Amino acid sequence: MTSSIPAPANPALRLVPGLFVLIWSTGFIVARLVAPHAEPLTFLMLRYALSVCVLGTLAWVAGARWPVGWRGWRDALLAGILLQGIYLDGVFWAVSRGLPAGLAALVTSLPPLLTALVAGPLLGERVSPRRWLGVGIGALGAGLVLLPKIGVGAGAVPLDALAICFGATLALTGGTLWQKRFAATVDLRTNAAVQFLGAGLMTLPLALLLEEGRFDASLPALAGLAWAVLGLSVGGVLLLLGLIQRQAVAGVSALFYLVPAVSAVMAYALFGETLAPVQVAGMAVAVVGVALASRG
Repeated sequence: MTSSIPAPANPALRLVPGLFVLIWSTGFIVARLVAPHAEPLTFLMLRYALSVCVLGTLAWVAGARWPVGWRGWRDALLAGILLQGIYLDGVFWAVSRGLPAGLAALVTSLPPLLTALVAGPLLGERVSPRRWLGVGIGALGAGLVLLPKIGVGAGAVPLDALAICFGATLALTGGTLWQKRFAATVDLRTNAAVQFLGAGLMTLPLALLLEEGRFDASLPALAGLAWAVLGLSVGGVLLLLGLIQRQAVAGVSALFYLVPAVSAVMAYALFGETLAPVQVAGMAVAVVGVALASRG
């Protein structure tokens, strides 16, 4: 398999990567929005359960094919534990424990570097020098976007939350690779439903053990839950799985470099967080890096 990404037959499909970045970036905004109103694992359990219901209903109405045999279910469940369970649980827990959402976005923009390192040995993808250059430029841009935040709050960053967030990033990278290798040809709707089932099965005992089930049903909590299910779980995850299915994983993972920049813009619009000139420059650099990495 080469690292080139085939040109979409439908020009409208060229908009999919940008739409994915826009939707995915809202995840950190949701984590910050609901943190005062719900415990992280309790909130995510509600999200997983509702996501299974919505995606399962869509799959049933469409007559979509479910995984075949225990191997098919195993592959989808394990992808869900990595891509959804460990990743989302780690990010939401870290943000609720005081890790700035911006720093969380930066840490979780590392999958391009990690994926590029292992895509060749595990998937047989050749990561071209041009893609390596794009990955490096994207990393520089992501760092510039959040450099002021890291400098201001470096002394107050909780190390345990930072470590959990990095572990979540490793899970996201592993889940992307697993999905590409073992579950890239299955129906996206049923695969996503089974993935959230796996995430829920992993998270439920943790929520029962570590939390009290707090969810105050306020407007921010309900709005965050609705968007987390319909926007992120249905829209964002289906777009991610579709991109993994169609494209080389090194190119798909490079899109994550744009997430910190877009999240910073959203935080400015919603919470009044200002952007320094270096952050604006970092956004431009990240865009250039993603463009190079995506073209292969």
